[in-house]
Formats: sequence, C-alpha cells, structure tokens
Amino acid sequence: MRWSSADATHRGKVRSNNEDALISRPDAGLWAVADGMGGHHAGEVASQAITDSLAAVDTDRELWQQVDIVEDVLVAVNDALREHARTLRRGTTIGSTVVTMLAQDSVGVALWAGDSRLYRARGDCVEQITRDHNPISDLLDDGVVSEAEALAADTNVVTRAVGGHSDLTLDLAVFDVEPSDTYLLCSDGLYRDASTQDLLRALSAERVRDSVDQLLNHALAGPAKDNVTLIVTRALA
Repeated sequence: MRWSSADATHRGKVRSNNEDALISRPDAGLWAVADGMGGHHAGEVASQAITDSLAAVDTDRELWQQVDIVEDVLVAVNDALREHARTLRRGTTIGSTVVTMLAQDSVGVALWAGDSRLYRARGDCVEQITRDHNPISDLLDDGVVSEAEALAADTNVVTRAVGGHSDLTLDLAVFDVEPSDTYLLCSDGLYRDASTQDLLRALSAERVRDSVDQLLNHALAGPAKDNVTLIVTRALA
C-alpha cells in the first residue's frame, strides 16, 4: 500500500508557543501527533521527545514487531520524562498525549494515550478509531454515563499521557485499510471546534494537502484557544 500524506501545526490564536509535535513517515507507514500537556512545564519538551524517538524507529520489520518497538519506545520516553521532571523540574509533570498510526499492506494499528485522536474517512462516513482517555470516557466505559452524555461533555483533563504516570498504559486498536481510506491524526485543538460534517467535507478533498489546509483554516477561523496539529494520510491502490 502506498500513501499520500500532508500535515500542519500552528500555535493557534491564544497560546504564546506551540507545545504540539508531529512525525509523518508515509514511506515507512508511521505517523504520530503529540500534544504537550497544557498548563505543565515544558510540554514541548515532552512532545518533541516522542516524535524524535519515533523518527529513529526501524520499520523494516513485520507489523507486529513494529508495534512492539513503538510501544517500547514510548515507555522509554515516559521513563525519561519522569526522571527529567524529578531531577530538573523538582517533580513537576512533563507530559504529552500521543496518537500513533502504523500501517502495513491492508492492516493498520493505532497506539495512543490521552485525547489526541485518529479518524478514518471511508466513503461518506467518518469514524473515530481512538477513544479519549479522560474522565468522561472512563465513565462511559464503566457504564456510568450514556454515549449521548459523553458526547455532550467537554473536558481538557486527560487520565493517560506519556510522562504522566510511572507506568504508561497505551490503548491499541487494529483496523483494516482499504484503498482511498483517508486518515486524520490530530490534537484536540483541531477537533474541539469541528463537527463530523466539517471533517468529512475536508477529508473528501481530492488532495490531502487541500484537506489539511481546509481543516487548519477552519480551526483558525474559530477561537483556536489551543495549539492545532494534524496529519492527513490517504491509502493509494
């Protein structure tokens, strides 16, 4: 499977710096978006540590081996950030959400922690492949709130992040990949002010560069209170 990819990152209208980072390796079938945790010290250090480490991943392996390597890399970054925070930041949390997508042939895998998301557009439907790690989603998983209540809720609190806890727990989703599938990896600064129809309209563009430009422009036309980062990648026959 070949891929066509485009990406963008912007600090938004309110934040003084950009704590997001991304990596796009379409030739290797590896993409990731990391969102440095707002309100914490050196969120950009955490997100950049993630993408720098993923840039060095050897992808000339079977997909299941790549998944194991990526998981090991993220656990190592988690440990390094925890140590960095303990020794240099007097115990202050240095963390980042992450969503990673790997693909080989007709199989894709998502690994994530936090509320950065992966979507798939196929035909006239957009599906969210990841599930946010936040208190509302946790309550939904436990059956305490309904799907409608979860969708109506809005929270910036995440319950998982790289660097957030001594033991990093990543969720994993395996999915099929078809030619013309279009995938969107993004930080919450993009999707919080975009409807499903906004996403579908942009992801239906003929060129992925146009999809990225439309989505970024849409975000910047709104409040854009957070950093905005996105990757759009499309499977080619």
